[in-house]
Amino acid sequence: MSSSTPQASSPSSAGTRYDRVWRNARLATLDPRLPGLGLVEGGAIAVRDGRIAYAGSEEGLALAAGEAGEVIDCEGRWITPGLIDCHTHLVHAGNRANEFEMRLAGATYEEMARAGGGIISSVRALRAASEERLVEESLPRLDALIAEGVTTVEIKSGYGLDLDNEAKALRAARTLGERRDVTVRTSFLGAHALPPEYKTDRAGYLARLIDEMLPAIATEGLADAVDGFCEGIAFSPEEIAQLFTAARAFGLPVKLHADQLSNLHGAALAASLGALSADHLEHTDAEGVAAMKASGTVAVILPGAYYFIRETQKPPIALFREAGVPMAVATDCNPGTSPLTSLLLTMNMAATLFGLTVEECLAGVTREAARALGIGHEVGTLETGKWADFALWNIERPAELVYRMGFNPLHARIRNGQ
Repeated sequence: MSSSTPQASSPSSAGTRYDRVWRNARLATLDPRLPGLGLVEGGAIAVRDGRIAYAGSEEGLALAAGEAGEVIDCEGRWITPGLIDCHTHLVHAGNRANEFEMRLAGATYEEMARAGGGIISSVRALRAASEERLVEESLPRLDALIAEGVTTVEIKSGYGLDLDNEAKALRAARTLGERRDVTVRTSFLGAHALPPEYKTDRAGYLARLIDEMLPAIATEGLADAVDGFCEGIAFSPEEIAQLFTAARAFGLPVKLHADQLSNLHGAALAASLGALSADHLEHTDAEGVAAMKASGTVAVILPGAYYFIRETQKPPIALFREAGVPMAVATDCNPGTSPLTSLLLTMNMAATLFGLTVEECLAGVTREAARALGIGHEVGTLETGKWADFALWNIERPAELVYRMGFNPLHARIRNGQ
């Protein structure tokens, strides 16, 4: 891949003072106007007030003495945008290691779910936990992501399935963002499964979800988006459409767990409702891919769940690539089907299991992940005006971030220029 200087990331007027400058670096800017990873050899980043004031060649910066409050010599290290995990269920109580044993003995995901395991077992655990307990249990999982250069993480609810417990989970997620130096985006996933008390009353739960839970969550400002699980063991396309229509009336963007275990045309449904993303997508067909392309909906690829529950149907990567559908990559960190807290390992899995290129993997955990959360204008690339969220790596080439397994080459993580 050729290196180049992003012309739009030029320094401000002469004599401007920067808070900090990182120099003698190699940049993978992920600037979409540049080919490949947007590489810049001999690069520099200047930061003012927590945002990028310049990202490009060190020569272009033409730093004069006294212009920067602090100058950091990167000693030739690579800098990428801060990593973004755009699909997690990070807030949960307990674990489901017992179900892992059952799966090893031959039980399927659907069999366990229908027998009262699966999501419902996590519902029981979360309902029994206090909000502070949820925070304390979730912090180590968040810390594991942060330690690998993650600066933004999305966290879903979905293990409460009533107003009090869904709100409790979302408040816990917000608290995680206060306890740690990381941006947390929350998604209300009340349409994750039927709660036990509504096992025989689907219409009743859907009405409660739309008429009571959604308005309260929206009014309190607990969610940045609304999510749903469109699947035979969860909610039908018609039910999801009702929920998402209500969510959009509250001004909340939507995203969807779609086509994971079967093709209910969830990807096309998500696209028709203007969803930010459709996630999983193992059974998505060409019609769904075309709909996502037309709507700009991001495909979120989740190799952790595919690996953990030993699926055999791969998402249609070639169709996404051919159509130009942007692909994000995320851990899907959750207690039942993807207890994964390494975005670096997730990239390796996406490449090894699904055939994503190094460029697609790195874009998938930066630029496209930001797009999947609707915050691509703020983070995800090294461009002037965006928040100064980036990571410095002890690597010789960007491919090492995808190539290695169980090895963390992070040198430093910068968020908002600090």
